Parts: sequence; structure tokens; C-alpha cells
Amino acid sequence: MAEAFSRSHGLLASSAGTRPAPAVNPVAIQVMNERMIDMSQQRPKMVTTEMIQDADLVVTMGCSLEKVCPLPLLTQMKKKMIDWTLENPKDKPIERVREIRDDIDNRVRDLFTKV
Repeated sequence: MAEAFSRSHGLLASSAGTRPAPAVNPVAIQVMNERMIDMSQQRPKMVTTEMIQDADLVVTMGCSLEKVCPLPLLTQMKKKMIDWTLENPKDKPIERVREIRDDIDNRVRDLFTKV
């Protein structure tokens, strides 16, 4: 959702994870469609060293909540990093996924105003 919102604001963004799911959460696709943003063609990706090297800013989502986090790599590469402690929308009811979506949207908008 963060990649899709970022791109809708004209930012170059890529989303990846340390344990990507086999497919994008269909409920996330549905709630983004409510905002007229199509994520149906997105596919989960594994984060790579190259992605981190190429990034001006790395935003982790819930890194402090997950057991697998690229924090040592980020620190070693001296990348500017922000951790958004966000709940994973996986297996959440649609109402909660909407709340997570709105939180991500607000955070992306805040970033967008600072870029």
C-alpha cells in the first residue's frame, strides 16, 4: 500500500520484504481500489541489498514487531531509515485493513510534503 500511495504522489518507490507473501493480500487490493488505486498487478518482492543501496530513504513497517528485520544491514550501509510501527494487515477484517490503509496514506502524505 505504501508503494502504491507513494507512486500516486509521484514518488519513486519500491516495496519489498524480508519474508514476502506469495501474493498481495486481496483485502489490501480491495481497500486500495476504494481509493481508486489499482494494486492488482503488484507482486511481493524480497528486499535486496541493491534496493537498499539505491534508496535515499528506507521505510520499514513494523520492523520492531517482526522477528526478521534488515536493521543490521541498514545500519551497516548507513542509510537514512524510518520505522513505521504498523500492524500487518494479513488476516485482519476489512475494517481494520481500511484503518491501516488510512494510516499508511497519512504517513506517505507526510513524507511527500517533506520531499
